[in-house]
Amino acid sequence: MREIYAGATRRARTIAEVLTAVTAVGLAVDAYVHIHLAPTFDPVKTSSISQGDLFRVEAALAIVAAVALLLRPRRYTAALAFLIATGGVFAVLLYQYVDVGKIGPIPDMYDPFWSTEKVLSLIGEAVAAVAALGLFVMLDRHSRQAKQPSAARPTVTPA
Repeated sequence: MREIYAGATRRARTIAEVLTAVTAVGLAVDAYVHIHLAPTFDPVKTSSISQGDLFRVEAALAIVAAVALLLRPRRYTAALAFLIATGGVFAVLLYQYVDVGKIGPIPDMYDPFWSTEKVLSLIGEAVAAVAALGLFVMLDRHSRQAKQPSAARPTVTPA
């Protein structure tokens, strides 16, 4: 993280590190809940895939995004984390409130009941999405400022 923010303030580095950690923890909570619940949802299936399989895929994606972000905190890994977390939020809310039915190989995953695990997963995904978006914006701004010629950069004087 330090090499990304060469020339940035200590405050900016700290905020970026906190956003990275919060995103990773949110994705870890999401992955844990989906791995824990996957066997319970194996019976909900089509001929080719079960809801438990989809839960395992979600968990794997969340783990990959969290590890990628921790190892290489860049705009693209923050964007990946944001997309995976946001996709999870979308799926939870969609199947909570809309009976979509079976879509091709995807089983009918309508579940209008809230459980502790579902709420925990939703909170983890939402927190990860917000933190990843904030990190992406910070990294994007820093990258754009670093590309500006030094004469074009605004100077800030302490008050």
